Amino acid sequence: MASGFSYTGGRSRCFAYWQEFSKCYAEADVPSQCRLQADDYLECLHHTKEIARAKAVKAEFIKQAEHHAKEGRKVADVLADGVIVGVGLIKRDQGGEGKHLK
Repeated sequence: MASGFSYTGGRSRCFAYWQEFSKCYAEADVPSQCRLQADDYLECLHHTKEIARAKAVKAEFIKQAEHHAKEGRKVADVLADGVIVGVGLIKRDQGGEGKHLK
């Protein structure tokens, strides 16, 4: 991966981060000065922070779905009603029919 070539022959997705880290490491007096570049490179490789954030968003969505279920709606309706990216800007009518705007 650090060679700069991907499986298809082009540049790998993290090669730019590797170059930044490599340049910093070569110029730094103390290797700990390059911690930010190393973190960026490792995040590009493994997506640990991205995965943790996605898990937190999903957990909050499930928590809110359970809260709405306690208010009288079925959990399946809540889960079918919206997706994780829903921010609550569009509300469903109680009758199931949406009002059409002119």
